[in-house]
Amino acid sequence: MGRFGLVILVAVLGLSLSSVFVVSEGERAIVSRFGKVLKDDVDGKEVTRVVSPGLHFKIPAIDKIRHLDARIQTLDGAADRFVTSEKKDLMVDSYVKWRIRDFEKYYLSTNGGIKANAESLLQRKINNDLRTEFGRRTIKEIVSGKRDELQTDALENASESAKDLGIEVVDVRVKQINLPANVSNSIYQRMRAERQAVAKEHRAQGKEQSEIIRATIDANVTVKIAEAERKALTVRGEGDALAAKIYADAYSKDAEFYSFLRSLEAYKESFAGNNDIMVLEPDSDFFKYMKSVTGKGN
Repeated sequence: MGRFGLVILVAVLGLSLSSVFVVSEGERAIVSRFGKVLKDDVDGKEVTRVVSPGLHFKIPAIDKIRHLDARIQTLDGAADRFVTSEKKDLMVDSYVKWRIRDFEKYYLSTNGGIKANAESLLQRKINNDLRTEFGRRTIKEIVSGKRDELQTDALENASESAKDLGIEVVDVRVKQINLPANVSNSIYQRMRAERQAVAKEHRAQGKEQSEIIRATIDANVTVKIAEAERKALTVRGEGDALAAKIYADAYSKDAEFYSFLRSLEAYKESFAGNNDIMVLEPDSDFFKYMKSVTGKGN
């Protein structure tokens, strides 16, 4: 085979490969020729040709293939602001499960089956439906058990409004509901101020109670000390009175013996120290029992 024959073989092989395309499982394809979508005649009506999964042929360099994902897809956009029936703003984060139902309508409505265009249009419709549902409800109804009802109503409305895009909405879910940042900050500041005021009040009440308790304890201590001192003085007075009575009784029974005993006690206390010095007159009454047992001089 000459060089020319080899060139012909390579060209034929390349042409054959470029005339074949594969549609994977979970996909569909739309074929356009010279910028126009190929259509089939079905019961006298022209219907866009939707290529199913498998191996297919096309005209090289003339036919253009657009692959479309036929599986369920997730649209998880950014959180958006909605207004409730009370005119309160909420930041709502939601997501949508969707898939292509009418490939012809989807291809035409999204400018050639461009997924970004489809998601932008679908997101707009979903937000409009959610905005309607949120506008019919209060915050209490939204955050309570009626959220399921809201999602069901939004799904029904979105399914109907997405038909003109050739899209089937499988599910609509609200992930999170928050207040706007500026509103949240003001609420947190108000809550913090209220908590601080409550804490300050509790501290003041505690300080007041501590002062009352301390004053009560001090008063009780003062009263008890005064009562103890009063009882001590009473007991001491009674003791002194009893001692005086005993001394008086002893003196009345034997005055001389009592005087002698008191003198001995005086001698004992006076001469207890070794270095004691006493200056007394010899005829002092202090020494009268040293001179005579009877205490009388000779």
